[in-house]
Amino acid sequence: MKVKVISILDDNYMYLVIEERTRDAFAVDAAVSKKLVEILRKENASLKAVLTTHHHLDHTRDNVDLVQRFPGLQVYGADDRIRGLTHTVVHDQELKFGDINVRCLFTPCHTSGHMCFFVWEDGCPDAPALFSGDTLFQMFKNLFETLGSLPPDTKVFCGHEYTVRNLKFALKVEPDNEDIKRKLAWAKARDEDDIPTVPSSLEEELTYNPFMRVKEETVQKFTGKTDPVEVMRLLQKEKDSFKKPKDQMPIPAILAYQLSMLNRGQPITK
Repeated sequence: MKVKVISILDDNYMYLVIEERTRDAFAVDAAVSKKLVEILRKENASLKAVLTTHHHLDHTRDNVDLVQRFPGLQVYGADDRIRGLTHTVVHDQELKFGDINVRCLFTPCHTSGHMCFFVWEDGCPDAPALFSGDTLFQMFKNLFETLGSLPPDTKVFCGHEYTVRNLKFALKVEPDNEDIKRKLAWAKARDEDDIPTVPSSLEEELTYNPFMRVKEETVQKFTGKTDPVEVMRLLQKEKDSFKKPKDQMPIPAILAYQLSMLNRGQPITK
């Protein structure tokens, strides 16, 4: 199983998963069809399906275009607001593409219809993969009951390049955590060279992601709470206020982006 990490838009990722035996492939959050088609051609791969984590425009923008380009293309997701949706999936449903298996994990938080995809290949020694979209480990049930039950070596492919920003917040929570310091230095170097920081692994995230460390004394001390649900709630509140204006898209850029969508006849949703 080969996973191609594809940088798109401002800070998004889409992914192409290829079964190397047949060269059949599926994409995850395929928002930019032109770039995806170019990579399919270079990889000599045949696109069979699109898996969409949630309905937001920066994850679904070109689904309809891909359906038109590839007759019979299947688009999977859990939310009927997803553009081009052909198959609605539910929690724990399994899909199969040749030797590649996909388990759908319902993780409502970022949106009410958010779905993560846990992927592994039969007979392959490589670690499985988790395509987490924008869930970002924000919800206690998602983390400890759904995602937390996956193998520790699971590779995590998130929806955006937010690693440096997230680690800066993690360092605020745990200023003496050496794992965070090392990971932040590594991520900054990658960022300066314009190299993706994905994937991480669930095992790694347990050492520096505060949302996965809500039972740690240092994280509880930061929030002043001990109940994991309360700790996570306060962490999210702190993280929301941690975002600086410079981290957000300028208003002119937002307006220009929306205007380009209107010119293409694409509706704008929240």
